Amino acid sequence: MARPRSEFPAVTHHKPTGQGVRIAGRDYYLGRYGSREAKAAYARLIGEAAAVGISGMAFAKAAVAEPTGPSINELCLAFVDYVEATYRKGGRKTSTCSTFKTPVRVLRELYGRTPARDFSPIALEAVRKAFVKAGISRGVVNQYTGNVRRIFRWGTSRGLVPVTVLQALQCLDPLRAGRTEAPDRRPVPPVSDEVVEATLPFLSGVVAAMVRLQRLTGMRPGEVCSIRPCEVDSSGEVWLYRPSEHKTMHKERDREITIGPKAQEVLAPYLDRPADQACFSPAESAGEVRARRHAKRVTPATYGNTIGSNRCRKPVRAPGGRYDVASYRRAIWRACEQAFAMPKELRTISPRSPKAAELRRQAAAWRERHCWAPNQLRHTAGTAIRKEMGIEAAQAVLGHSRLDVTQVYAEKSSTLAREATLRLG
Repeated sequence: MARPRSEFPAVTHHKPTGQGVRIAGRDYYLGRYGSREAKAAYARLIGEAAAVGISGMAFAKAAVAEPTGPSINELCLAFVDYVEATYRKGGRKTSTCSTFKTPVRVLRELYGRTPARDFSPIALEAVRKAFVKAGISRGVVNQYTGNVRRIFRWGTSRGLVPVTVLQALQCLDPLRAGRTEAPDRRPVPPVSDEVVEATLPFLSGVVAAMVRLQRLTGMRPGEVCSIRPCEVDSSGEVWLYRPSEHKTMHKERDREITIGPKAQEVLAPYLDRPADQACFSPAESAGEVRARRHAKRVTPATYGNTIGSNRCRKPVRAPGGRYDVASYRRAIWRACEQAFAMPKELRTISPRSPKAAELRRQAAAWRERHCWAPNQLRHTAGTAIRKEMGIEAAQAVLGHSRLDVTQVYAEKSSTLAREATLRLG
């Protein structure tokens, strides 16, 4: 039985000129046979062929054309330096920097040696198809494609890329729902109060207080992690929390979070510390966990190991002075694993296990069904406020400048629709 014919032509070794490939009746010489540059040029051509079809490749330029102006490699390296120097708060890089890692990597793998002025919408579509092939969701694919455009927009503003290149890249429409192979990720839903209450007993007192405070105030996870006594004005009936760093501070917007009586009871015990120190400390949480374990000790203190003597080595990383969003989320996930009885074989997976990849996939699926993230508490608070007082009140509490953003965080209540249907329909 004959082997099925490949959709794309294979690479041939053209001895006089080096490695080559024939597409749509045209020869493309890629460079020295087996070299990294030749493989990258081949991947670029095949990507364009996959984006527009073999018949549409007649317009493609030779892969070894003489470059004019900066290459895409040089453009990306300069842009990464700009991003790391610009997107900073409190001396630390923001999460925006990480959103460019994958776009820059894929762009350099496919078009690194290509002159930036030769990048076309067809090339952008080839890069986007690489995102889709990697299994990235549709929304993130559109975000990454927009980030590639941002790289060329920055290059245009610096005189490195002709403006016609950026204008051409704007012509590529985003992926639409139901019209692409990229999967759609479900929107972040609010977490029910019943699930939160079931998780709280398995959290340390510090993290449980963070969860309760965030649920009552609707603040962002980063804001509850960084709250300090010096930022809380407790002189009035309603306390005011004005974070020195917040998400929209670079847009010169103020952020004021109101703290009511219930939230004040949660926060008050954590204000008795230095004014510039974070209210919620991982070190304090770790000490509380050790005290809880010691309280459950059955062996008398005069027998066996004394307190603190069972540590054979220092920890790899000592608890810090404040939580960040990632450590806050991990603490909640660990509590969810205990609260909802995650199978032991999925909790600790040995990398040497022959089924490690499958077990990791099952563990990820289990966490998606049972674990919740801190940002869902913000959705829960917004939905509850919208139900009781309307969407404008939810916008004011959540601190959104646009009402359409609040609609993402505060889901509509179906109760009013049912009541209207029963009364009028």
